Amino acid sequence: MTQVTRKQLVMIKGTKSGLVLRLDDQCAYSELMSELEQKVRDEALEGTTEIQLHLGNRYCTDEQVKELINCVQKSPHLRVTKVQSDVIRVEECNRLIKENQSETYVGIVRSGQVVKADGDLVIIGDVNPNGKAIANGNIFVLGRLKGIAHAGAGGNRDSVIAASWLEATHLMIADKVETMTDELTVLSERPEMECAYIHRNGFIAIDRLQELRILRPNLSTFKGGS
Repeated sequence: MTQVTRKQLVMIKGTKSGLVLRLDDQCAYSELMSELEQKVRDEALEGTTEIQLHLGNRYCTDEQVKELINCVQKSPHLRVTKVQSDVIRVEECNRLIKENQSETYVGIVRSGQVVKADGDLVIIGDVNPNGKAIANGNIFVLGRLKGIAHAGAGGNRDSVIAASWLEATHLMIADKVETMTDELTVLSERPEMECAYIHRNGFIAIDRLQELRILRPNLSTFKGGS
């Protein structure tokens, strides 16, 4: 008589930083919880170990994620450091769509005026002193940037600020702030477009716009061409 091998619902994989538990995304949630409780009681898992939970295509509510974490952490030697899912919620999807969109403002951003965008912001005109441009994505000014620009306002440190004439009083990218000193304004006196970005040293740097394709190769979404 042929014995049917039961499918494992929790696959364990060792890594340099700990263990990865890949949870089956097709079975019933109750069956998954039952096997997970059994696996974390296994003596082979004893010891101070960091755990990553991979949910695959299974959608879990916040309560279920907490339940999975608590199940693993019933053992005082196990700690969940990351929960990874291939499923995103509608709210997260809408946020990503907004962040990848660009909005265009045509005109002068005057003193005291604030122009904001959920994604990239393109300004066709000047940003006057004390005018402010804020975007969760990148900021591109086709004109003189003489005011304040804050790119990556939502925390994206890969965001950039580019302008035809970069002479801002303050540049901000994510949580980094740079006050334009005399040394930096000398760079802005060159008659060519420039960009500001967070250098690998952790500070905001200014360079020729032509270098942007090397500094941020993922910025381009254009496909095709010859």
